[in-house]
Amino acid sequence: MPFTYAQPPAADELSKGQIRQANEALILGAAEKVFARAGFGGATMAAIATESGLPKANLHYYFGSKDVLYRAVLARILNDWLVPTNGITADADPRTAIEQYIRAKMALSAQRPDGSKVFANEMLHGAPVAKTILATDLRQMVEDKSRVVQGWIDAGRMAPVDAVHLFFTIWAATQTYADFEVQVCAVLGRKTLTTRDHARATDHVVSLLLRGCGL
Repeated sequence: MPFTYAQPPAADELSKGQIRQANEALILGAAEKVFARAGFGGATMAAIATESGLPKANLHYYFGSKDVLYRAVLARILNDWLVPTNGITADADPRTAIEQYIRAKMALSAQRPDGSKVFANEMLHGAPVAKTILATDLRQMVEDKSRVVQGWIDAGRMAPVDAVHLFFTIWAATQTYADFEVQVCAVLGRKTLTTRDHARATDHVVSLLLRGCGL
């Protein structure tokens, strides 16, 4: 039986896939902004289309409905928040791993505050859409990473803290700069937070939490 090589995908197929990826990313970014400002109830596919610069028909083609698009936005936010925990492993240096995670979360609050606001609004409404993800993916992540932290504690590599509540504290400290940006700006006398403000806040949160962990 003669050996045959698999044919590489045609250039136009690659192009179509790249276009789809680019359009989906554009739509998700626009939807994140609109949902953050208007909430799920107030957001419309027309407003998201305008924000994205794409025809409304494209939104329905890629996501079908506002409900499906909203779920995709929440899934992307949670995924982007979970990825930075990959550095929290048993053989990692506790100080480096925790610092990198805090800095990554602070960077997301600075670069994508709308994502944090969408998530916070979902939580304030009882997490009707995200509840399943919270009870599965997020819970599993916290359980896994808490075991790592507890392992560091048991080995004397960091101070004895509540491993689970450490994550709650990190989330609260980092996401406040997005969720309560108006409050922070008012106290600092700013219209918007500057790059320098975010850097100062990041250094403070990192220092405070690391010292609390005995690192």
